[in-house]
Amino acid sequence: MGIHEKLAALEHIYRVYEDALVGYDVACRRGCDRCCTRNVTLSTLEAYKISIHLVKHGEEALFGKLSSVLGKPRFIPRITTNGLAEICLRGEDPPEEASDPDWGPCPLLADGECPLYAVRPFGCRCMVSARRCDEAGFAEMAPFIVTLNNVMLQYIEHIDRDGFSGNLADLLTFLASDEHRRRYREGNLDSPPPGLIPNRPVRALMVPPRHRERIMPIIKALEKVPPG
Repeated sequence: MGIHEKLAALEHIYRVYEDALVGYDVACRRGCDRCCTRNVTLSTLEAYKISIHLVKHGEEALFGKLSSVLGKPRFIPRITTNGLAEICLRGEDPPEEASDPDWGPCPLLADGECPLYAVRPFGCRCMVSARRCDEAGFAEMAPFIVTLNNVMLQYIEHIDRDGFSGNLADLLTFLASDEHRRRYREGNLDSPPPGLIPNRPVRALMVPPRHRERIMPIIKALEKVPPG
């Protein structure tokens, strides 16, 4: 799958997700930024989409804002979503991973708003809460939404299975380089640099039995990926 097909598939996943949320009472509104922390993770495909947006619109200075948190506490994943699914499939316990929202806000925030909102990664899109996070202290999600989010993350990773996953700051700083973007576009990335981990294909979807019937129409919609 070439880069144009991958980007088309990513946009399709975003649309299917938005359609699946229709009818849910979501409290998220403009200016609600409690969940906008420096702990957001994403795939190289999403980071590539954001990086070319920044270059196209002359906003390369935002790469510098992201690099300002390198070396500071932030969530650096040790395992991808599909890797976690494989661990669960084997009946093993996943590794402990530290993440604290009090480590600080996303360095891109400006007056409570995101300059990349239109091209934000799924890690931001999926933070849909039934109550304002600044009131509850966390995102309040229905169990099915958690399942839905996991499935979407698994599909995104599968499409980008030759790429990496990592923290927003680490991956976008990596793709600030023209050379790295070119190599990713051509499918020639080497082993991941420190802080990034290899993506994996889908081996099993993380769908509990009580959600299987309800998720099937969404999975069928995901599989109808338009040509790039």
